[in-house]
Amino acid sequence: SGRTPCPPSQESPPVQKSALVPYAHLPRAHHDRHVLTSTVDVFGVAHWLLGDEAPQPGGDVLPFDALVVSVHPGGHVELTELSAVRARWPRLDRLPDGGFVLAASRARRYEDADQVQVFDALGRETSSFSVGDAVEHLLVDEAGHVWVGHFDENPAGIRRWSTTGHIYWASDGASIPGLFDCYALNVSGTTAWACTYTDFPLVEIRPDRPVKVWTNRVRGAKAVAVHGERVAFYGGYGEEVDRLTHGELTETSVEPTAVGLLTLPDGRLPGRRRIVGRGSRIYVQTQPFTAWCVFDLSS
Repeated sequence: SGRTPCPPSQESPPVQKSALVPYAHLPRAHHDRHVLTSTVDVFGVAHWLLGDEAPQPGGDVLPFDALVVSVHPGGHVELTELSAVRARWPRLDRLPDGGFVLAASRARRYEDADQVQVFDALGRETSSFSVGDAVEHLLVDEAGHVWVGHFDENPAGIRRWSTTGHIYWASDGASIPGLFDCYALNVSGTTAWACTYTDFPLVEIRPDRPVKVWTNRVRGAKAVAVHGERVAFYGGYGEEVDRLTHGELTETSVEPTAVGLLTLPDGRLPGRRRIVGRGSRIYVQTQPFTAWCVFDLSS
């Protein structure tokens, strides 16, 4: 007919979606309490810190008693009452001896001296100290040391503390490029992985050897998972908040291999969330913050 044939359709390939897998649930008997914070520890146990009411902005915080509900991978539930908690918006993690460490994310002027509280397995405070303002991440390792990553209102970056306030490692002088904000922190065993603003390198921190740094083109990730030479970054800026980027480690850089979305088990996008990185796993919790789901790079 002499007509020019139509070019083949250039439709973009469908976005690859990865669904989170249900991991742990707060028992229904405790749903009447307010979830102050929640985390998953280095051994895979999920913890909820519960109070009688939601924290209110402004005003003084009177010490209050709180309940930690711990749900083990097999489903066993433990309850620990913490006495005289002082943090309005706390970060929480469990210590290997069964105690807990709790930190206020913001250090207010009169509370700097005891911003971090350490509790024994019976819920009694045993020590307190300050790590400084702007706590973004608080993660305990298998040795019982406390890794703290700060957001940009505190230039301290990343530090590893003892439970009595001694600094075992600090990012000062560690040659991490452009460390103004610890966007992502993953603690597994006694190793930490981080992704930091402004350059977003992938950083491996082992207490007994020099820091390793890989350049990375993925911007704005809020969590990282690592398994052997494979890595995954979760999150990003703006519309990329649900992005899941897979990559491979070379000698000096992270090379992206695939980009998709991380969804809830039912396929919905998460909305407001908490995220914890532990080795090959990224744990995600969404409102009403009574359940944890998991993405595992090793599976």
